[in-house]
Amino acid sequence: MSNDARPVALVTGASYGLGAAIAEKLAGDGFDVAVTELDPADLSGTLAAIEAGGGQSLGVALDLQSDNSIAAAASAVLDHFGRIDLLVNNAAMLLAKPALDVAAAEFEAVMRINVTGTYMMTQHVARHLIEEGRPGQIINIASTFTTVGAVNVSPYGISKAAIGGMTRHLAAEWAPHDIRVNAVAPGTSMTKLRAEIFDNDQTRRDAGLSKIPLGRFTEPEDIAGAVSYLASPAAAYVTGHVLAVDGGMTVT
Repeated sequence: MSNDARPVALVTGASYGLGAAIAEKLAGDGFDVAVTELDPADLSGTLAAIEAGGGQSLGVALDLQSDNSIAAAASAVLDHFGRIDLLVNNAAMLLAKPALDVAAAEFEAVMRINVTGTYMMTQHVARHLIEEGRPGQIINIASTFTTVGAVNVSPYGISKAAIGGMTRHLAAEWAPHDIRVNAVAPGTSMTKLRAEIFDNDQTRRDAGLSKIPLGRFTEPEDIAGAVSYLASPAAAYVTGHVLAVDGGMTVT
């Protein structure tokens, strides 16, 4: 059971990268933190970082393709901590290929995880908050593709555009319950996959950097800081907002 003085955050997809950085930052901000992954064994490093930051931790299995898994994950967190005050929807599937080559099953898989799965997890947490009569927060991890187009990533980009719409619609619907819904839209970040690509293609790396006015790629800590702000009392009057953290990429 969580200490009543510490709110509880649930961060999906947190074994590494953005999710892990967000979980660690929230622990330092005073949250106890539950984190999810397809295989909870992959969460050991994140759980240790949460504990080192002063928070209680919990690792939970989650497959956003399964309604049963979503319900079980939410129940596991509530059974352990007794509450969820903040949900960070970070887990997502990336499909990168030309639009003409995308099969229906591939498109539907991306939408099931990134849109439907995220929506249903959000619904579980919001239902808990409304039934308990407590305020709460949802923070979705969107993308610059929420607002701009790009080549060879259409299923992922379309799913992230949907996350922007989801953020605005749910913010409007749940504001009377004092549930704030916002999103953070990261710019180009140096994920493991992108690092491998750029290490072997300096021209592509330079082309990516040339699109970013601040001259560097997004770091996980940049996104964790934005989530920290939106989750803080400083953002108490902010809802329905998609906060771009992209080094200025979408303004050029």
